[in-house]
Amino acid sequence: MTAATAPATKHRIESIDILRGFVMLIMAIDHVRDVMHLGTPEPTDLTVTTPILFFTRWITHFCAPTFVLLSGVSAFIAGTRRTKSQLSNFLLKRGIWLVAVEVIVINFAMTLNPLHNVIILQVIWAIGASMILLGLLVRIKASLTLIGAIGVIIFFGHNVLDILNPGAIGNTFAWKLLLSATGFNGFIAINHNHFLVIAYALLPWTGIMLIGYVFGSLYNSAVTAITRRKTLLLSGIGLLLVFFVFRAFNIYGDPSPWAVQKTIPLSIISFFNVSKYPPSLLYGSMTIGTALVLLSLIENWKSRFTSIVIVYGNVPFFYYVCHWFLIQFIHIILFFAMGFTTSQIISPNNPFFFSADNFGVNLAGVYGIWILVIFLLYWPCRWFSKYKKTHHQWWLSYL
Repeated sequence: MTAATAPATKHRIESIDILRGFVMLIMAIDHVRDVMHLGTPEPTDLTVTTPILFFTRWITHFCAPTFVLLSGVSAFIAGTRRTKSQLSNFLLKRGIWLVAVEVIVINFAMTLNPLHNVIILQVIWAIGASMILLGLLVRIKASLTLIGAIGVIIFFGHNVLDILNPGAIGNTFAWKLLLSATGFNGFIAINHNHFLVIAYALLPWTGIMLIGYVFGSLYNSAVTAITRRKTLLLSGIGLLLVFFVFRAFNIYGDPSPWAVQKTIPLSIISFFNVSKYPPSLLYGSMTIGTALVLLSLIENWKSRFTSIVIVYGNVPFFYYVCHWFLIQFIHIILFFAMGFTTSQIISPNNPFFFSADNFGVNLAGVYGIWILVIFLLYWPCRWFSKYKKTHHQWWLSYL
């Protein structure tokens, strides 16, 4: 192919890819811990946790909100190259695609259960379904102000539901799906042998995406870099102030107030142990506030570290899918290396395969496997990143 006919290299905003790549790498710690930590003690349970175990979980709290926020930012940027109708169609189709991938591909990667006895709606579902709702708003030509107002009302107002008593409505499928999912504690029966787990209630995450869409307007060519960085920084600091002030006095914004514990470390853990299922205002303020500050500070940051991290941030969906299958590949190798047999692949009343009692590694082993996973994925991600930048097939926009 001659230089004249070669496809042009696509331009990306490096600060967004750096932050996205960083949180994607951190995210893998939690998934390795979920799959392979011996005994799987609950990191946020103050009766059993330790500072290092809690930190291992807490640092990954920043991943999903940042990823959803940046998906909103990217949606706005994608809209600068499309008409409103084209953007709406793209968001609707990509949203449906992501929900399908969550249900079919990611669920199998998480459970290794080809029968799909449990379907878990997690972050990819939340992003996909939120894209559908955003696409509908774009389709009806909702203004940026209206989209932002809806996002802000959801973000700051949904914890009012902690005060109100929804009664029988609170037990309905629609209510759990949209507003009040409590993570992995509640299984909804589809039939006697298949269950749905709504880990990510939709609307609180949609609020974050809508806010991200509005922040995406800061990357319009009409906005100066100084204005953008200042707006991001002040917005982030404002959200962090909301978190610290509201949390310190248990004013509003989280259904689980903190309290002084018997030791200083446990008191600190209690303070930062905010609710992710569904994401509370204080959880969102802590995580999104930090993300906005970082977006402001890293805009012109170039180093060896960022040149590595940006590789993962260029291909987040590719990395996300691959990292699950790589983790599970290592999981299966360890399963048999530790002496378990094929008869122990399936455990009674457990939809997760290869989950025998006494399987797993200690926390140091979790970190070791995490480093191995991100190391092994660097080269596939670098290859696919280069491919996406120099090719224009329509399907690449869905990956």
